[in-house]
Amino acid sequence: MADKWLVETDLSAEWDFYTRANIGEVFPDPVAPFSFSYFQNENGLGGSEMGFRNAYYRIGVMTPDELPDDECVFLGVTGGYGYLNASALRMLGHRAPGMTAKDIDDSFFGDAPGVPEFIVKDGFDRPELTEKIGETFGWVLTTPDLPDVLAHETLMNDLRARRPDLKAMSDRELVDRTLALADEHFEMLFTEHIFISFLATLPIGIITAVCEAVGQPTATLKLLAGLGDVESAAPSMAMWDLGRVVAGSTDLGAMFDAGHEGLDARLRASDSADAAAFLAKFDEFLFAYGCRGPNEWEVRSPTWETEPDLALAAIDRMRLSDEAQAPKLNNAARAEEREALGAEIAAMVEGDPETHGQFMAALNAATVFMPGRERTKTNNIKLVHELRVALHELGHRGVAAGTMLKHNDFGLMTRPELKAYPDNPEALTGELEARAQLMEEVAALQEPFLFHGGRPDMSSYPRRDAVEISLVEAGETVQGVPGCPGTYQGIARVVLDSHDPTALDPGDILVAPITDPSWTPLFVPAGGVVVDVGAPLSHAIIVSRELGIPCVVSATDATKRIPDGATIEVDGDTGAVTIISLP
Repeated sequence: MADKWLVETDLSAEWDFYTRANIGEVFPDPVAPFSFSYFQNENGLGGSEMGFRNAYYRIGVMTPDELPDDECVFLGVTGGYGYLNASALRMLGHRAPGMTAKDIDDSFFGDAPGVPEFIVKDGFDRPELTEKIGETFGWVLTTPDLPDVLAHETLMNDLRARRPDLKAMSDRELVDRTLALADEHFEMLFTEHIFISFLATLPIGIITAVCEAVGQPTATLKLLAGLGDVESAAPSMAMWDLGRVVAGSTDLGAMFDAGHEGLDARLRASDSADAAAFLAKFDEFLFAYGCRGPNEWEVRSPTWETEPDLALAAIDRMRLSDEAQAPKLNNAARAEEREALGAEIAAMVEGDPETHGQFMAALNAATVFMPGRERTKTNNIKLVHELRVALHELGHRGVAAGTMLKHNDFGLMTRPELKAYPDNPEALTGELEARAQLMEEVAALQEPFLFHGGRPDMSSYPRRDAVEISLVEAGETVQGVPGCPGTYQGIARVVLDSHDPTALDPGDILVAPITDPSWTPLFVPAGGVVVDVGAPLSHAIIVSRELGIPCVVSATDATKRIPDGATIEVDGDTGAVTIISLP
C-alpha cells in the first residue's frame, strides 16, 4: 500500500487545522506533480496560495507580516490530496464585523465530528482590520458591477481567439507557452476568484438573517434563484438549443441513437446536410465552452473540446426531454418568483429603515456577486484550458514517439521536469509509468476529511472499497444541505461517470458524486438532483437554482447508499432525501 506521494507541502504548525471541504470538489483526485505548482514551485509559493493571501490582504482580514514568506499556509498537500487551512479561514469570521469563527465552521463543516475549538490567541483581535473589513463590506453592498472581472473575461476570451496553431509549434515552444501563460495570468485570476468568492457570502448572510427574522427561513434559496448571467449555467442553456436541433432531425436522431461513443467522428464523416448544420453550431459551442469538463482545474483531465463526445453525451440526454423542461423557461419563472418574494419580504421590514436598507442592498449585491463568482471561476478555467491544449498536444506527440504511455502523462512531471522535457524526452519514460501506477494506488485510499495538530500518517489511510456503507431502507431519510427549492418524486439514477449518462432518462432524479460542470448539463433533463458533496456556494447549487431544479447537496455517500432504481423524494427546501420504495 502506498505510504508516500510524490509531492507535498510543509504544513503550518501555527495554523494547524486542515480540511478537504470545498477543495475536495476542486481537486477530487490526488494532486498531480505539475498541478502541484499551483501550490508551490521552484520559484516559491504558487499562484493559488498567493491568491488566497492577496484576497485576504485586499479584504482586510490579515496583513503580510502574519504569514511566513516561504511556507504554504492557506493550502496544503499531504497524503496525495489538497487541503484548505481552516485555521486561517476562521480568521475571516473572527475579525469581520457581525461574524464569528463559528459562522465559518458552520458553512464548511455543519455538525461534522472532530472540529477543534477556536481559541483566540494573542494578536488575533485587530480592531483596525475589523474596520477595514467593514469598509470592504460596504463596497460589496453598493457597487453596481465588477469591472475587473469583466476585464479579465475579455482578456481570456482574447487569449482563446488568438490561440496559435499548436500543431505547428515545437515541443520547446509548447512548454514555454504553457509556463509563460501560467506565470503571467494565474495568480491574478485566482486572486480575483477568491476575493469575489469570499465576498459573495455577505449578501447571502444578510438575506438569510432577514428571512429567518420574519419567519420565512426557506425563502433564502428562492431569493438566490433565477439571477441570470451565470456563466456556469450558460453551457446548459446552449446545449438545450443543440438538443432541440437534434430532436427535430431524423438523420441526427439516428446518429445519436447509435450511442455517444465516436459520435463526433460519425457526425463529421457524414454527408448529411443536417449533420453539417449541427456541427457548425456545435463548433461554435466548443469555441465558447470547450474549456469545461470533469475535474477542470486539472490539466490532465479532458474537456468538451479535447473530447467532444463528453458534450454530445449530455446533449443526447437533453434531446429526449420535453419542451416544458427548457431551462430558459424555468429560469424566467425563478426570476419572477424571486422578484415577487423579495418585494414581499421587504414590505415586512419596511418599518425598520436600517434592516430594510440592508436587505434591499443585499438583494442587489447577490445579483452582482453570485454571477461574478461564477465568472471569476470561468476566467480561471479558460486559462487552465489554454495550458491544457498545449500540453495535450505535447502529450500526443510523446505517445507517438514512445516517450509517454498516455497523452496526459505530462501531468506526472514536476514543473522543472516539464521544462527540461523537450531537451531529453526519454529521460522520464520509465519513471512516468511508475508514477502513474502510484497515482492509482493513492487514488484508491480514503483520505481524512479534516485533521489538526500534525500531518496524518498516510500508511493508516483505509482503502475506499474497504469502508463499509449501510444501504438505505424504505422510509429512511438521507439528510443533506438544501440547494434549490422545490420537491420532486421520481426514480433515482445513480450515475458515477459523466462520460456515460445514458441511464438517465428525462424526469429521473440524478444521484451524482460531485458537482463539476461536466455534470451540470445533466441537471436539465433530470427532475431533481442529489449530490454526495457540496456546500451552500457549490456550483451545483448555483446552477440548479438557475435551471429551477430541486437539488440537495452534501448528501454524504448518497451514491453508495441509495440503490439505482429506487423511488425517492427530493426536498430542496429542507435538504431531505426520502426513500419511498426500493427497486
